[in-house]
Amino acid sequence: MISTTDITLAYGKKVLFQDVNIKFTQGNCYGLIGANGAGKSTFLNILAGDIEPDSGNIILGPNERIAVLRQDHFAFDEQTVLNTVIMGHQKLYSTMKLRDELYAKTDFSESDGIRSGELEIEFAEMNGYEAESEAAVLLNNLDIAEETHLKKMKELEGGEKVRVLLAQALFGNPDVLLLDEPTNNLNIKSIEWLENFILRFKNTVLVVSHDRHFMNQVCTHIADIDFGKISVYTGNYDFWYQASQLNLKQKQAENKKATDKANELKIFIQRFSSNASKSKQATSRKKLLEKLTIEDMPHSSRRYPFISFKPERSCGNVILEVDKLTKTIDGDTVLKNVSFIVNSGDKIAFTSKNSLAKTTLFQILAGKIKPDSGTFRWGVTIEHSYFPKEHSAYFKGEGSLIDWLLQFSPPKEGENFARTFLGRMLFSGEEATKKISMLSGGEKVRCMLSKMMLSGSNVLLLDEPTNHLDLESITALNNSLSKFQEVILFTSHDHEFSNTLANRVIEITPDGVIDQLMTFEEYIHMTKEAQNN
Repeated sequence: MISTTDITLAYGKKVLFQDVNIKFTQGNCYGLIGANGAGKSTFLNILAGDIEPDSGNIILGPNERIAVLRQDHFAFDEQTVLNTVIMGHQKLYSTMKLRDELYAKTDFSESDGIRSGELEIEFAEMNGYEAESEAAVLLNNLDIAEETHLKKMKELEGGEKVRVLLAQALFGNPDVLLLDEPTNNLNIKSIEWLENFILRFKNTVLVVSHDRHFMNQVCTHIADIDFGKISVYTGNYDFWYQASQLNLKQKQAENKKATDKANELKIFIQRFSSNASKSKQATSRKKLLEKLTIEDMPHSSRRYPFISFKPERSCGNVILEVDKLTKTIDGDTVLKNVSFIVNSGDKIAFTSKNSLAKTTLFQILAGKIKPDSGTFRWGVTIEHSYFPKEHSAYFKGEGSLIDWLLQFSPPKEGENFARTFLGRMLFSGEEATKKISMLSGGEKVRCMLSKMMLSGSNVLLLDEPTNHLDLESITALNNSLSKFQEVILFTSHDHEFSNTLANRVIEITPDGVIDQLMTFEEYIHMTKEAQNN
């Protein structure tokens, strides 16, 4: 269990938390949600002791241990992968190191023998003799191959480091587990394993995630940062969303009813206050008016961008024909004999164990790189627009966001058009004049989506478009694409996003493709059955 008393934190004039009193109890998993900048990661850092609040206290149960998913990918570069995981239980790791140093001494004394006996008892009580095997099991379940376990962390790729740090957080049965975006860089199999791990976990979990399916699977409660406070709801993310929307509608309806009644009373009072025969009634209505309560609706920090893709024309009969595409990068064949035909109304989710294969295919189809062999042909009626997974090249220079957007706007449009468009994408006022070099990851994604919206394309190529977006922006994008009547080719690690969009799944394999006319959920179910047989 972990709780807070009167936690307050402000950065300048911006107050993130004001007198927050909240208790997170054992056996529950709390999904921490809120708009970008609301303070989700900051609150986790306060609980972890990495950030000191302006006032208030964190209360942890006696002898309880907090484990945190760390985001510093270089902090353990000189450690082996196995040791990095065990370091998640710092006391156990320190005891292990002291024990090993004692046994390595050439002048082992009687006092050393007594001390080593004490350390052996401590080591056993912390289940130290099982530490390496437990760490190895965690790593294997997170797709870190056994031959990697004794390598140094600096030898691993970025995605592998993230998974090792997740294993570090999960190691040793911590009493409180704090996870900030734990599904990043996990494949479907690893995400499912993590879901089952958390469901079996008997202690306290707090998780920040933009993966709605993951939140729905693991969360017993939602802790919502909004209106300057943290409110806890029982249930998963979908239940919170429905309950919060219903609560907001009820408050709006109550306020409207009270406002209408007040207006009615005011009209009567104004009309008959000077009328002798009606003066008593007017006085009575004044008293009723004084008793009416019209609450000021609190201002939510949540903002949803206005995302809408409007094709200038419908797709014709021929959309895209791909025939035996092959591509080798740095000596590795990432695409081999990839063939498929895109039909009208297709919403195709592309999946692969090799993320480079998906990105390479999209780069070829967008005309950014050429295949080594094979062909592809777009129909004559097709206008396609491409969202690249890596788009930093679009944001070089010191120009303003207004200037950047006008490059892709209709020729006759000027600053007012750009400001209006950017305002709908949550860049209002001075934010529209921000330098493009200063944009955050989520802001760059919203800019790229703006560029695509202005294109009027009837085919959308989207390579991981939900990366860096908050839940509100993901929801807005998801809803917009669900209404899009033409063709979408996309990749995404977001399970809910894929399942609500895809009516076809193409898996890129080392020898070609597996093409299935089905939803993403049906594809997952089919894959599981194939693995079990």
